[in-house]
Amino acid sequence: MSPSERRNVAVAAKTETRPTAVKTAPMSVKIVIAGGFGVGKTTMVGTLSDIPPLTTEAAMTTASVGIDDTSKVSSKTTTTVAMDFGRIAIDEDMVLFLFGTPGQDRFGFMWDDLIVGALGAVVLVDLRRIDDCFPAIDYFESRQIPFVVAINRFEGSDSPDVSEVREALDLDAEHPIVLCDARYKESVKGAVLALIELLMSKSRRRQSDSRRLLG
Repeated sequence: MSPSERRNVAVAAKTETRPTAVKTAPMSVKIVIAGGFGVGKTTMVGTLSDIPPLTTEAAMTTASVGIDDTSKVSSKTTTTVAMDFGRIAIDEDMVLFLFGTPGQDRFGFMWDDLIVGALGAVVLVDLRRIDDCFPAIDYFESRQIPFVVAINRFEGSDSPDVSEVREALDLDAEHPIVLCDARYKESVKGAVLALIELLMSKSRRRQSDSRRLLG
């Protein structure tokens, strides 16, 4: 074997034995998108998702007349009967799994299953039907699940006074209230980022309390 051949073999051997960097899997976080009937949950999940969202939309029938209030969403012809699912990569280190809840009371029994493993929630609000969001707020408060409120800005709606909305919902300053338009990705990203910041803040607070107890 010539000197040049020996050098080539040595280089190849070093290349094969050189350790390769192991890329760690991104952290996955489950969040829930909740709110009343026809508030825009399915739209929000679909807008945010990097993948084609899984939806369980079914046609509304005459059986829902008198049960589902469509007076403010007259163009709505379908409704979620189980859940919506989507996925969004925040960065290389974090992936969010989005679960949208059904809005009608008669599907409320599914919520307990949908929130398993969820770190937080976004409660979507239509100010024309603000009362419809109270069941979701009460639900997450009673289970101590962190949440933010996102006011969905429908076409032609006036800009709301957030302080008045906070008072109407009887929410303390710990729960962020943001404005969004469920049809636009950059807009709804703000609601998700507000929730992530809330979760991180709570995590830092718990760590600080733990150090104080141990110290």
